[in-house]
Amino acid sequence: MRSNPRSPLEDAVSKVPAITFGFWIIKIAATTLGETSGDWVTMSLKLGYLVGSLIFLAGFLVLVSAQIRASRFYPVLYWATIVATTTLGTTLADFCDRSLGVGYPGGVSIVATLLVASLAVWYRVEGTVSVGSVVSARAEWFYWITIMFSQTLGTALGDWVAGEDRGGLGLGYEVGAAIFSGGLLITALLRLWPRISRTALFWVAFVLTRPLGATLGDLLDKPVAQGGLHFSRFYASGVLVAFIAGCILLIPQRAASRVNSAM
Repeated sequence: MRSNPRSPLEDAVSKVPAITFGFWIIKIAATTLGETSGDWVTMSLKLGYLVGSLIFLAGFLVLVSAQIRASRFYPVLYWATIVATTTLGTTLADFCDRSLGVGYPGGVSIVATLLVASLAVWYRVEGTVSVGSVVSARAEWFYWITIMFSQTLGTALGDWVAGEDRGGLGLGYEVGAAIFSGGLLITALLRLWPRISRTALFWVAFVLTRPLGATLGDLLDKPVAQGGLHFSRFYASGVLVAFIAGCILLIPQRAASRVNSAM
C-alpha cells in the first residue's frame, strides 16, 4: 500500500524561533531598543517622524525580504528584522499621535484597527495565525506585517498610559511599566487554563511586551523633568544592542516546530 504523498508545506522549514522564555527576554530588549533608537533618529537627529518612518520602512522591507528569501532560521537575521519592526513601530506611532494630531487615544484606535484587520485577513487566507504555521512566503508576509502593527500599537499604548499631553493618562513611565508587566503576568497565568487559545495568548503577550519596552525606553532617555533618567539615546541604544547580541549568543535559538502552538 502506498503512503499518501506529503504536501510541500509539511516539509517546509520554519524560519521563526520557538517561543521560549529566552524569546521574551530578547523581545523586550528589542522593543526597548526600538524606542531609544527610534527617538534618536526622529528627535536627537531632528529628522522628524515622517522621515524617520520612511527610513525605518526601507530597512523593514529589506530585512523582511531577506528573511523570506533565507533557506532556514538565522537568529541574527530574525532579531534584526524584529528590531526593524519595533523602530518602525515607534516612529509610526509617534507620527499618528503627534504629526496627524489625533492624540494618543486616536493613535491607539487607528493602529488597533489595523492590527485586528491584519489578523483577520491572515486568518481568512491561511486559516490560522499560529507561529507554527509560518512556513510559506505568504504566511511570512502576514506574520511580519502583523508584527509591525503590533509593535506600533504597543508604542501607542505605552505613550497613552505614560504621557500627560495629547490625551494621555499621565501615569508615568514607572507606573506604565508596572501595568504592562502585570498584564504580561496575567497572560502567562492564563496559559494554565487549557481552554484559552495559545495563539491568542501569544499575540496578546506580543502586543504587551511592546509598551513595556516603550515605557522602559522612555524611562531611560526622557528628561528628568518628564520622569525619565535622561540617558543618551545613542549610548542607551548601543548598550541594548550589546545586550541583545549577548542573549542571541548565550540563549539557545531554534526554529519553531509546526506542531507547536504559538506560545
